[in-house]
Amino acid sequence: MTHAPVLEFTDANFDLEVLQASLPVYVEFWATWSAPSRTVAPSTQKLADDYAGELAVGRLNIDNNQDTPQRYGVRTVPTVLVFKAGKVVAQVVGARPYSAYQAAIVPLL
Repeated sequence: MTHAPVLEFTDANFDLEVLQASLPVYVEFWATWSAPSRTVAPSTQKLADDYAGELAVGRLNIDNNQDTPQRYGVRTVPTVLVFKAGKVVAQVVGARPYSAYQAAIVPLL
């Protein structure tokens, strides 16, 4: 099975790839040392697969990119922010089931 790409967001590409995107954008803030982040990764991939073409899905490593999490007040990983037209329109903090992430994006599609 071929998977849809999960984008890699960085401090350098965030404004272009997220804030200026034409589609709603799902951003998972994560860290390699965070066990809950590892449990959320499959849900992020499933969203990318299930909503390809309707939603941009990506991850931002908070250890390698510290400006963007600070800008949005991300203090816990994983944290998911959903953007539409450059604005945060939904947030899910902590490791949650797939349905919680899906519920955050479905009203935007």
